[in-house]
Amino acid sequence: MTTTINADTVVGGAVITGDISGELGLQAAGSTKLTVTAAGVSLATPLPVSSGGTGSSSTTFVNLATNVTGTLPIANGGTGSSSTTFANLATNVTGTLPIANGGTGTTSTTFANLATNVTGTLPVANGGTGATSLSGAGIPSTSAANTFTATQTFQGSTSVAGAKIFDVLEGATISATAATGTINYDVTTQAVLYYTSNASANWTVNFRGSSGTSLNTLMATGESITVAFFVTQGATAYYNNVVQVDGSSVTPKYQGGTAWSAGNASSIDAYTYTIIKTGNAAFTVFAAQTRFA
Repeated sequence: MTTTINADTVVGGAVITGDISGELGLQAAGSTKLTVTAAGVSLATPLPVSSGGTGSSSTTFVNLATNVTGTLPIANGGTGSSSTTFANLATNVTGTLPIANGGTGTTSTTFANLATNVTGTLPVANGGTGATSLSGAGIPSTSAANTFTATQTFQGSTSVAGAKIFDVLEGATISATAATGTINYDVTTQAVLYYTSNASANWTVNFRGSSGTSLNTLMATGESITVAFFVTQGATAYYNNVVQVDGSSVTPKYQGGTAWSAGNASSIDAYTYTIIKTGNAAFTVFAAQTRFA
C-alpha cells in the first residue's frame, strides 16, 4: 500500500502508515520543518545544538572526529574556530590559549619555559622579580630563615656600599682543650676558637680553610679574613710561637712591632689574626695578643 500526501502541513496528531511517495512536509507552528522523501529525511532549517543538533543544515557534523568544517563552540567540546589547527593542542597551537584554559595568554612561546626564556615581566607574586631586567629588579624582603651554602657576593660601586649589616652573629667553637702542639684553625668552621683548659706548652697555629680545603684555594688575592683564638692559661703561661698558613710558616706583623715571648699566667690570652692574601700561596698576617683576667 502506498500513501500519497502532497500537503505541506499536517496539523494535529496525524498517523501515516504504508510507503510514502512524493514529499511529506511536517511543521508545527514556530518549529523546524521536517521533510521526508524517498531519498531520506532532511531539515529545512538547522537544528540548534541545545536541541541535540549541530547548529548547521549540513550533515558534515555527523562525524566530528573526522570531518569538522564549521565552528563548534568550546562549550560544546569544540575549539571555537573553523580551523582544525586546534585539534592537537600539544603540537599545533596557532592562536592565543588563555591562562585559565592551561595556556600562556600570549601567541608567543617565549614564556613556555620560564626557567630559561622569560622575556616579559613576571610578577613577584608569581615567582618573578616584577621587572623585565634582573639588574635592579630588587629582592623582596622576607622574614624566612635562609641558609646559603655557596659564596654570596654583594658588590656596590664607588659611591654605594655593597652591603649594610645589622645584628650579625659569628660562629664560635668552645672546646675543653689545652693548647699545645700544632692546632689547625679551620676558618670555615668558626670565627672564634676558645680553649677552656689550661695551655700545657707553646703551640703552633696553622690556618686553613678546612681539612679538605686550603686557605689559598678558599681566598682570592686581595681578600682578607680576621679570626680570634682565646687560650686559657694556668699558673705557668705559654704562648703561640709559630704561625702557619696551609702548613707553611709565616712571620707575622706584630702589634706594637715586637713579637711576644710569653703568655699571661692565670689569664685568658686573646690572639687576633688578620690574614691578607697577597698572591698565590702568599699571605701577610697581622697578629695581636691581649690579656683578659
